[in-house]
Formats: sequence, structure tokens, C-alpha cells
Amino acid sequence: MEYQFSDRVKALKPSAIREILKNSSAPGIIPLSAGNPAPDAFPYEAIRKVSAQLLEDTPIEALQYGVTEGYAPLREHLLGYMKKKHQVGTENDDILITSGAQQVMDLLTKTLLNEGDTVLCEAPSFIGSLNTFRSYRAKLVGIPMEEDGMDMACLEKALETEKNVKYLYTIPNFQNPSGITMSFEKRKKVYELCQKHGVMILEDNPYGDLRFAGEDVPSIKSLDTEGIVMYAGSFSKVVSPGMRVGYAIGPRAVLQKMVVCKQGEDVHSNMWAQIVCHRFMTGFDYEAHLQNLRDIYSRKSAVLLSAMEEHFRPLITWSHFEGGLFAWCTLPEGTDMLGFVKRAMERKACVVPGTAFLTDETEPCRSFRINFSTPTDEQLREGVKILGETAKAM
Repeated sequence: MEYQFSDRVKALKPSAIREILKNSSAPGIIPLSAGNPAPDAFPYEAIRKVSAQLLEDTPIEALQYGVTEGYAPLREHLLGYMKKKHQVGTENDDILITSGAQQVMDLLTKTLLNEGDTVLCEAPSFIGSLNTFRSYRAKLVGIPMEEDGMDMACLEKALETEKNVKYLYTIPNFQNPSGITMSFEKRKKVYELCQKHGVMILEDNPYGDLRFAGEDVPSIKSLDTEGIVMYAGSFSKVVSPGMRVGYAIGPRAVLQKMVVCKQGEDVHSNMWAQIVCHRFMTGFDYEAHLQNLRDIYSRKSAVLLSAMEEHFRPLITWSHFEGGLFAWCTLPEGTDMLGFVKRAMERKACVVPGTAFLTDETEPCRSFRINFSTPTDEQLREGVKILGETAKAM
């Protein structure tokens, strides 16, 4: 049979990272490409204890249908926690529990965009979100990144000249893939510009709790007095990505439409996982758990930085990062980045080519992304050594 695919999906390509991950799981491969939490970051003993108690005391609560908006105690606790700790949420906001933060991107896009409408996003940006926007046939316009976030002049020009801009997508903390954190001055400017042009902001913050250096920067959502920011949070990097629990905090009117869209997608998010997240946050020392994660990634990043200092200089440079899971590295002028990635892969060191994160994958790019949370310390040292030797050989 000859299959006729819809216009919306026939031009879509598989996620470059997902395809690379297939190779990175092969025996002997050094997995510098993944974005998975470190194996010792999972609170599996607490999850085991909570799950056993839940299935013994109130199993039907975990196994029965729930409401689309999410498990009520988790929603209530998150609203209070995010307001108290991060000044996120106003009286006009509400919260929706989603199947991972990725679903926030999908639901907001489905809610706001018509085919051909424009989404502004950082360049580079997270490929998972870019592919979601592409699946709705959005026009993607990339805003170049500087060391402290987006280029404000380019953002202002895009807001003034692009047609039907529905929202700006940003990862302001330890951005994936660049590791860059947007300065507070730029966050205020982003909010001011988007408010002026009547454009929503989708603030994606999966890594915000993983700061291991420097000072916290207030979220864009904490500045929101006009209901133009949708905040996407997640338990994937702080509890478990496999549980698929994320959340959106934003204007009630927009969330109500997202709820309707979610009803048609998956009815509601996993009830067991929602309850476990709630009980873990309220029944254990959650702040101590977050500090433990920061300690883990601080140490892992130090291993990476030491290896890069030894093997990368002076050929390969990297962006400054103070948290998160990634380092964004750039090859010398004239280097064939894709050829470099291929040759490194042949030597068993797997990284993600920078082109995977561009709104236009045909644009020139000399950068690649390293993940330091997944590999062991020895794998980090050996992988970086291979990358350095490959660059010198080229």
C-alpha cells in the first residue's frame, strides 16, 4: 500500500538527538550526546517508599482516572511553592499538569497558532520544541544568542517586521544547547518588547533548579503583570524524566483552552506519577534533594571543564555556564563541524552537531553540544580527549 501522509507531518524529520541516542547506546560508545540526569541523581529509594505506601493505602487513587487539569493536591502545592520560592503566578493565573514540559509546548502551540503563524525563538534552541513548532507548520524565526541571552536589537527588529508573531520561545536558564543564562536586564527588556507588541512569551525552565555557580536570576514570569507569560516547569531533571510530569503556569483563559486540547491528546497525565511527585515534595526534604543535585552537577561540570582546559585549548572554545547539563563548544573557523562529529563518532565519542538546534539546519554552524551529566567521569575525560585529538587532526 502507498501511504499518503498529511501535509503537517510529511516534511517532518526524526529528532537528530533521538537518532544519535540510538548510536550512543551501542557498546563502547562514550555518550556525550544525551541529556539524561546522572544515574546517582535519582531519588529512587524515596520513590520506592512512596509508591509502596501509595499502592498499599490508596491504590485506587493512583490507578483510577483523574481530571485533565491534574492531581489537585499537586496543583495546589505547586502554585504555592512557585509563588513563594520564585514569585511565579498571579491571581489571574492557573496551573495545568502535563505529560512532561514538552507537552506544554505542544498544547500552547495548538491553542494559539494557525498554519504559517510565526514563532520567535533563540538560535540555537532545543530541538524537541523546534520540532513541535514545525509540526504545526509554524514559521520559525531565530534570534541570535549573545553571552547574556538573545540579541535585543534582533528581537526588536523581528517583533516589528515579522507577520503574525504569536509568541516568543525562550529557555532563559542554562539554555539548551548553549548553556547561556539570560541576564536580568535582558529579561526585563524581553518582557517590555513582547508586551509592547502584544506577543506572548513561552518561558521554558527545566534547568532552573540546577544552578551550581553564580546567583539566581528572577524568572520572566515573575515580572508578568499583564498575563503574557506562559511558564513551563518540569520534574524531569529534578526527579525523573521517565515519570513524565511537567506543568504550565499562566493566564487562566489560555490554560482553559489548553485543557480542552489535552483532553483530546491523553485525557490526563499519569496519576501515579503525579501523586508520587506531590508526596516526594511534601513528605521529604525537597530542598536538600535539590542541593544534592547541584552538588552532583557541580562536580561533574568540574571534571568536564578540567578535561576541556587540557585537551581543547586553543582550538575549541566553549560558552560560560553556571548550571544545567550542557556545554556548547565551537570549532575553529573553516572546520567541517559535521565531518568532525562523524570522525569523533568513529572513535566512539558521540556529541550532537549544532545544526540540530537551528531553526534552519542548512545555516553554517561550527558548534556542537556536550552533555556532562550522563557519562561517567572516566568517559568524560576520555571523550573530551578524543574530541580534542580529532580537532587537532583536522
